[in-house]
Amino acid sequence: MSSVFYRDPLLEYPIAVRGEGVYLYDSQGNQYLDGSGGAAVSCLGHGHPEIVAAIKNQLDRLAYAHTSFFTNEPQEKLAADLVDRFGEQDARVYFLSGGSEANETALKLVRQYWVSRGERSKHLVVSRRQSYHGNTLGALSLSGSPWRSELYGPMLQGWPKADPCYAYRHRQQGESADDYGQRSADSLEQVIREHGAENIAAFFAETVVGATLGAVPAEHGYFRRIREICDQHEILLVLDEVMAGSGRTGSYFAFEQEQVRPDIVTLAKGLAGGYQALGAAVVRGFIHDLIVDVSGSFAHGHTYVGHATACAAGLAVSTVVRQQDLLPKVTALGEQLQVLLKEAFADHPHVGDIRGRGLFVGIELVRKRETKEPPDAALGLPALIRRMALDNGLLCYPAGGTADGRKGAHVLLAPPFIVSDSNLDELVFRISATLDKIAID
Repeated sequence: MSSVFYRDPLLEYPIAVRGEGVYLYDSQGNQYLDGSGGAAVSCLGHGHPEIVAAIKNQLDRLAYAHTSFFTNEPQEKLAADLVDRFGEQDARVYFLSGGSEANETALKLVRQYWVSRGERSKHLVVSRRQSYHGNTLGALSLSGSPWRSELYGPMLQGWPKADPCYAYRHRQQGESADDYGQRSADSLEQVIREHGAENIAAFFAETVVGATLGAVPAEHGYFRRIREICDQHEILLVLDEVMAGSGRTGSYFAFEQEQVRPDIVTLAKGLAGGYQALGAAVVRGFIHDLIVDVSGSFAHGHTYVGHATACAAGLAVSTVVRQQDLLPKVTALGEQLQVLLKEAFADHPHVGDIRGRGLFVGIELVRKRETKEPPDAALGLPALIRRMALDNGLLCYPAGGTADGRKGAHVLLAPPFIVSDSNLDELVFRISATLDKIAID
């Protein structure tokens, strides 16, 4: 018997022993195409020689030194790289070990900022229904995902939620994309009126919604309107790009395509590509400076903040993405993947929508395409799809509750940036073979 407390103790897991490019291999010699990067993590695939070499080199020099005593060279270089990509030279970067930590850090930053301004009443944080920001209690309080948070409800903050920008389900017949985007954004105004701008510290949103909706980008103009509302009411805008950032959507930050800049953006997953555990909160200079001027320091910290080896991995990943000019490739391959999927599922009765941006693509499943009726949660589609895909040599990311937090299901695809045309053909073949075997009626 294993001594491991598994994610699902009732499953028998194959033992992963080797990774090479876009493939993983188990102890029985089975090969799996990594069609989701784990959870949109492995952006450069597995066993990348330059990333491995950078980590080994850092381990030979310095694995770890606590950042209450020291800084380190990889942390300094990666922070400078991220600030350059962010586009404001007075921004600052706080490094963590993952996405939940990054969003918890952002929560504390917005609170300390308003306290430093003498506005202690600003304590509420608004997010959106059908969102996911992490599994710590603060991040779960932000998340609008009922089935994830239900068990822990009495321990969570009851923060208000605005509407998602989810055109497939909520755009009205005859309504233009622009009009729907504006209407969706204006639901934040309704929340502000109900709770009072003087009580609201920040608005959190995923720039492209990942785990709960399956790669749903906002409609055109949505985030520009959100930025206007936040500025008008003096509310900080925090964009969660734990999944969608680090180049996944074809620009390093997904918000670049929205023509806005958040006050804080959080990153993880693809930041170090799975080679080390690394997250980050990139913070605009005015927030950092006020906190430091008033309090002297940020009242927060974790043991592995700014971990030298993790930051070395993150720097190596960013360097490869930049030097090999991979972001235009992500855009082109993402468009190609969507075309292939739409051709493959053109007549599939249970595929309702295919959407996404870059190599971040979702397939929404329905009982009937004509009515968009979502499958019932009792069918257990995510677990079934995951198991059948594994049997077909494919790793993908199915999830449930897509339609309303309870009903519905989707499959998220987020292959590595290094996929070839033939890899995409294989991915579509394997996901088609999987979904063709699924009984939804």
